[in-house]
Amino acid sequence: MSPAHPLDRPVWSTLTSRQADLALGDARALRFDPAWALFGAAADASPESQAALAALNTSPNGMGLVEAGDMPPPSGCRVRSAALCVQMTASALTAGGRDIAFEPLGEADAGEMLALATLTVPGPFFEKTHQLGEFIGVKRDGRLIAMAGERMRPTGFTEVSGVCTHPDHRGHGYASALMRVVTQRILERGEQAFLHAYAANTATITLYETLGFTVRTPVTYTVLHGPE
Repeated sequence: MSPAHPLDRPVWSTLTSRQADLALGDARALRFDPAWALFGAAADASPESQAALAALNTSPNGMGLVEAGDMPPPSGCRVRSAALCVQMTASALTAGGRDIAFEPLGEADAGEMLALATLTVPGPFFEKTHQLGEFIGVKRDGRLIAMAGERMRPTGFTEVSGVCTHPDHRGHGYASALMRVVTQRILERGEQAFLHAYAANTATITLYETLGFTVRTPVTYTVLHGPE
């Protein structure tokens, strides 16, 4: 299936382009190696592609599907959850914002990054998710208290993801400040930034709009149960 826009099927667009080295599967269906990310996608809605996608659902964490169009989950897979989300894009940042002291995050920070993401649940985050793109963070007294980074990277686009702040340090604008830095770096590479938010989370969507993101399309985020 050839999407009208690469972001209509962001997982498939990603795993058939710049992050193909992290893909498991074949031309019928692909998924990220589960150590990196939850997401998978079928090439199309044919029974052969859907069966191939179901066969990739081998991780205990299950598999996540992100689709803008009507792409039902593969037959035989149990749905854990399905939520309406919005996909937002930005080609320029709004003026303003505050400057904060931040630092790049790497392998030495992997444990703290996973712990912070596990505590705050900004989205699926696993042992190697921090390797999907550049991450930056804020530390206080040597401890990581906020971070933001990159996840899916289809050609010409990069997703802003992993944005979170420790509950004890919220209300200081760390998340929005870090998002500005991550987004600006994406734009400076000549790419467009995108992200996903739950449609019901209007406060979060409003925050993203103040940074310059606009809603591009609704998407459905479906999580499948892993094998029993």
